[in-house]
Formats: sequence, structure tokens, C-alpha cells
Amino acid sequence: MSDSLRERWLRGLAFNPAAPADVLIRLLDPAAGDAGPLMCEGRDLPVAVIDAALRHPSGVIRGALARNRYVDPVRLAPLASDPSGLVRARLASGPRDWPRRVRPLPDEILVTLLLAQDGGEDNRLTAKEIIAELESSRQIPLSFFRSVAGHAQPELRTVATWRWESLTPTQRVALLDDPDDGVRETAQDRNWALEPERVEARLPSFGPRNAFVFGTCALSPALVEQCFADGTVLPMARNPHTPAYALVRLARHPDAEVRASVAVRPDVGPDLVAELRSDPVEYVRTCARLHPFSRAWAEYRAIDQVIGHGPDCTCPIGEPFTDAHVDPAVGPSPDWFASCAVSEEAVLRRVAASWPGLPAELAEALAQDDDEEVRIRLACHHPLAPPRLLLDVFLTRPAHRPHLLDLPTFPRTGWAHLIDHPDAEIRTLAAADPALSDPPVQDPDASVRQAAAANASLSPHALEPLLTDPHSAEGAASNPALPVPRMHALLDHCLDGAATVPAAVRG
Repeated sequence: MSDSLRERWLRGLAFNPAAPADVLIRLLDPAAGDAGPLMCEGRDLPVAVIDAALRHPSGVIRGALARNRYVDPVRLAPLASDPSGLVRARLASGPRDWPRRVRPLPDEILVTLLLAQDGGEDNRLTAKEIIAELESSRQIPLSFFRSVAGHAQPELRTVATWRWESLTPTQRVALLDDPDDGVRETAQDRNWALEPERVEARLPSFGPRNAFVFGTCALSPALVEQCFADGTVLPMARNPHTPAYALVRLARHPDAEVRASVAVRPDVGPDLVAELRSDPVEYVRTCARLHPFSRAWAEYRAIDQVIGHGPDCTCPIGEPFTDAHVDPAVGPSPDWFASCAVSEEAVLRRVAASWPGLPAELAEALAQDDDEEVRIRLACHHPLAPPRLLLDVFLTRPAHRPHLLDLPTFPRTGWAHLIDHPDAEIRTLAAADPALSDPPVQDPDASVRQAAAANASLSPHALEPLLTDPHSAEGAASNPALPVPRMHALLDHCLDGAATVPAAVRG
């Protein structure tokens, strides 16, 4: 047996949806090479396999499981206190390749990682380095910060300050007067962004590199004037702390994007709104028309995360319409989203389509909306988006394909009519459709051949020649029609390192 065939069989078996736990557990053997880690990271797993991986002596296996985006994260809790710091870091950093949607870790795991006193027995990382991975991973829900603001452990009260503006005013006051010196000092340091004089003192020189500050912090009159002088006005136009006198100037700025950002703010007075509704630029007029729907900052941010992004926007999808400064508990109400769903403004219907809590009847109506961006956003964000819509967006918008393929509702049938499509990525899905009577195992594209070889409509007999063909062996080994005894027979030869494939293997 060639090494090429052996690797293909092992990878195929690792992702065979019909492989039982005893087959998958055998792939945790070091002799299986990369197949075990790939399996632990890249697919849902039976409970017995998860348990075996959690107890596995190899940190490579446990670390791969720590990155798994398909297994219930509650099952991964033991990895938060793993002896290896590298394994803990894998869990803290989250799934590889930064998928658009990253699910939050349970509080139990977060607390364990945040309170760790060391970086693990391997001494490759410190506890602070692991926490830094966690902080940037998008796996901490904003609700967690509020929940630990009054925690008995001062270390966790310090963590609450990381999202200072998402805390309630009462929580901020309590932390500023915390009995623990370290918590109190950290809170006072975090509060600098809300004190214009301290912001100004921290910025001895101004320039575009300070755009983040100009867009988020309370600004003194000197900083406002510096923004105008330096031309860094767009961040200021979106800053909730920008003073009213500056908004008047921004509403008449020559840059239409600046005027548009002002037009949709909830703190703009009616006179300015009326002025912006007569702006010479249609985009600005559209933003001004949205003003009745942006009555609070949470609503403004819901609109801001949608407006102007375009049909191929692949921005990360976090908690619904939240960012570092907004907590879900104070977000827009369901009634507000429902009003957006029936608005005449396409932008507002796009906002509604992006909210996963939209009722089924409204989601169904938006799935047939005349505006393409509404339909795309519904497909990417809403759990009740109909399969026909997911298929249509996959066909017409390649930018969204990786995200759509990860959705549990993405249709795996209904593709057979596309088997001759010129796009190989579309033919690959068509080749896997079990309704296909004759999977194209000789297609010129390798991914299409592998998908055809994995098609469950093939008989076990038809799989035999495909298993010995390097162009289709991996797909054939992942075929759910492959009998379990045959799976074990392939593993026997892969793990024993046999050089040939005797007839007896064909059991």
C-alpha cells in the first residue's frame, strides 16, 4: 500500500459521517498521523470519541479538540485546566481561520482560564499570554462582563472593566470605588476614555493614528478642533460623545460620508435632520430618512452595522447587533426589529434580516424581498432562512460560500440539476447530492471527483475500485455506504503499515 493511499484512507475515514465511535477512536492512534488531529478539530464527534480525546496522552490531539467548532463547548470544559498550556491556549484562541460566527464559551470555561495561576506544565506560555488569546478571540460574550462586575473574586471584577462602557452606570461607580486596590486602580484607568481632560492629556500629539480615540472617547474642545484641523472627522461623526456644537459643523462637512454618519445619529436635532433630508447626495438623504428608527444608540449601532456594507460583506457575525460598547440586554427591542422588517426603506429591512430572532413569518417575507442585500443578510444571519434561499445565495455570491457551508440548515440535496455547471465548487456540491443517479467520479476537477466518490448513492461494490484510485480514495473512504467491517479492515492495514492491499481486505 502506498503512503499516498494510506493517507487518503485515513483522512476519508476520519470524516466519514457513518463511522462508528470505535472506528474514530482508532484514528487517535499516533500511527494514524494527521488524521486524528484533523478529525478532532474538523467535525462533530460522538461522546465516546470526545471522551477518548480528552483523556488522550498527546497534547496534539487534545489541542486539536480544543479548536473544534462543532462539538458542544460544554464538553470541552476539562481542557480549560489541561496540564498543557498550549492546549489551554488553543481553547482560548478559538476555532482556526476565524469563522464569521464564533460561539461564546460557557462561563465555567471562561472563569477557569481567567483565574489560572500558571501557563501549564510545559512552560511554553504564561497565564497572561493565554488570557490575551482569549481576550481577542470573540469567545467572551458581553453578558459575561456584566455578570462578573460584582464577583467575589477581584481578578474577575478586573476583567469586567475590559468592556467598560458595556457596564451599567451603577456597576462602573461600584468598580471605581472597589475595596480592592488593584480593581479600583484598573477601573479608574479604564474610565479615562469618558473624561475629556484625561483623553487630551494622554494624546500629546494628534493625527490619523488616533482615529480610534477620536471615534470612541469623550473629546475636549481642543481635541474637537484638532480633529477638524487634521481631517480626522469621520470617526468624530460616529462618536457618541461628540458635542452638539461639533455635530452642526459635521452635518455641513463637504464629505458626504461624514454627513451621512451624522444624519442617522440618535442625538441629532430635528432641524439638522430636516436639513440633511434635503442633502444633494441620495445616500445622505437615505440616512436622514432612517432617523426615526435610530432613537437610541443601540438602534443606531444596529443600523450602522448594516448600512453601506454591500452585498459581499463578510464582516464577523458576533452577538446580534452588538460591539464592544453595547450589551445585548440594552439592544433594540423585538418590536423595533419587526418595524424594520416592514419598512419601505431597504436599509431597515436589511437590519431586520440580520437579526436572528426575527419571527418566522417576517423571515419568510424577507426571503422573497426585492432587495438582494435583504435576502443575502437573511441567508447568512437567520436560522429560519429557507433552503432555497441558501442555495440561491451560494450560487450567486461566492464570497459567502464558506460561511453558508458551515450552517446546519444548508441544503445538501437539490443540487443534481447543477452537475454540469461550469463552476467546480458548485459541481462539487452537486456531485455529493444523494439524489444523483450517476455520480461523476471521472470529473476533471479533483474536488468534484472526491465528492462523487463520497456520494451515499454508490454501492459498497462500486466503492472498491475507487478506494484503490488515488484520485478518489479519500472520497470513497468517507462514503457512508462503506461497510463498517471494511472501515476496520482499511484501518488494520493503515495502522499496521502493510505494503500491499490483499484481497482479504475487501471484506
